[in-house]
Amino acid sequence: MPICINLTKSGGRIISSLYGNTMGLKADQLRRLKNIYRRRISPTEVITNELARYVTSLSYEIHRQIGLIADRQGGIHYVIVGDQKEIVIPDLSEFGLGRKRLRGVRCVHTHLKDEALTQDDLTDLALLRLDLIAAIGVGDNGFPAHIHIAHLVPPNPEGITSKLMERVPFHQLNLNLSDFLRDIDEEIAISHQGVDVEKGDRAVIVSASLKSRAEQEDSLEELKELARTAGVTVLDSVIQRPKIIHPKYLMGEGKIKELIIKSLQSGANLIILDQNLSPTQVKSIGEITDLRVIDRTQLILDIFARRAHSRDGKVQVELAQLKYLLPRLVGTGRALSRLAGGIGGRGPGEMKLEIDRRRIRDRITHLERELEHLSMARRQRKERRVESQIPIVSIVGYTNAGKSTLLNALTKSSVKTEDLLFATLDTASRRLRFPREREVVVTDTVGFIRELPGDLFGAFRATLDELRDAHLLLHVVDISNPRFEQQMASVDQIIRELGLEHIPVLLLFNKMDRVDLLEVKMLCQRHDAVAISAIHPETLLPLLATMEVRLWKE
Repeated sequence: MPICINLTKSGGRIISSLYGNTMGLKADQLRRLKNIYRRRISPTEVITNELARYVTSLSYEIHRQIGLIADRQGGIHYVIVGDQKEIVIPDLSEFGLGRKRLRGVRCVHTHLKDEALTQDDLTDLALLRLDLIAAIGVGDNGFPAHIHIAHLVPPNPEGITSKLMERVPFHQLNLNLSDFLRDIDEEIAISHQGVDVEKGDRAVIVSASLKSRAEQEDSLEELKELARTAGVTVLDSVIQRPKIIHPKYLMGEGKIKELIIKSLQSGANLIILDQNLSPTQVKSIGEITDLRVIDRTQLILDIFARRAHSRDGKVQVELAQLKYLLPRLVGTGRALSRLAGGIGGRGPGEMKLEIDRRRIRDRITHLERELEHLSMARRQRKERRVESQIPIVSIVGYTNAGKSTLLNALTKSSVKTEDLLFATLDTASRRLRFPREREVVVTDTVGFIRELPGDLFGAFRATLDELRDAHLLLHVVDISNPRFEQQMASVDQIIRELGLEHIPVLLLFNKMDRVDLLEVKMLCQRHDAVAISAIHPETLLPLLATMEVRLWKE
């Protein structure tokens, strides 16, 4: 099992470490290993001749691989002791990527049989974004034999991530490292010029599910819209259909590493998974990448955090965030700390993700009490409406179906509308006057979405409970959406889960102007619906007539 011996510190910061399993080594061998870090390498050399000879000789003696992690100035940060076949590279998160395409450190290690770089070596190169990885063969009597070098290449249509240089006898290596790395930096930077890093996160979205490919594609399209709503640029989408869901990595360690490498190569700084991750998966995936990796729930929570304006909304969102976060604090280490400050770490009352569980529980208790007080105020408002005997009509439907636009058209109000998912989070109520001095209260509600995260569903239950007093539900459906039938089914399921199936529902097919009129007519007959276009008030007359009949039974 790898161990880490700190060799020296400066101001509390570890400058160099002996990393790996040193069991069985003699005191003299340990001393010589510790001496390696005191040496420096010229910025123009992969490794000096003297140091290479020192390392291969010691590797030959202990019959184990030895590796070095060195920065571009030639400072050695880690001396790694492996076994006969491999070394284990330690956590390099202290050498953050930031906006850089390469990490700024290289790995040079020995191969006891002078063999070429392995696939594991190339995976580490791509996954860790090393400047380069080199293997020095251990020859007869411990002298350096050949040197094998690989480096990363810019994104390309072939999907090649790295290039192997021709192996040469170590003493014939002629490479100016500083010039070489500068050329690689420039090539990779040019390949990413089309990505504007100032415009927010760049993501690869991923579905790893046992569902059919068609279902995965539909869900990914919705995830892409969620990402757009959150201000994320989607660079690529990936569908994985594993035979089984891996309990640790969702899709298997090899596949998740391939995904991370592809994301890094495309210039992404974020991976969004369409499936919700368990705390174990968050921890495991976080340990193998510096990229932020979030799931569908975190993305929705982030959108809600951006768009909640009322005190009710802010409390509910923060409560949902903390309930989601709490089980993911246990043993997460770097995995969760990476989420701070971006998608998945933003929100009203945002807290550092490293905060201890006790304080989070205290905060949850406080928010639940506040939410109860706010619920009491809502109940009082509802009671006043009930006493006035004014019918209540609640608009429900899938997110971005056009509910707020319909409220504005019916009541001549100006509730904010946007062509984004979850544009409305805060409940809005307006009065609608009918002929013969009849009035109703029309209420707009938060949009529904399939597989609504449990924490969000629970947090917004208090708001959605207002639907219980409705005399009529207007179920708005975006008929122009190719997935409108699945969206209808999702809304119907949530209505049942809220126990509202006893309330009459009037089905409205919105955005009829975007669909062939004959098709609209046939769909209305099949589903007993009324067709409207909320942006064309003249199409609302049949709706008003139907509402009047339903409400007053005439």
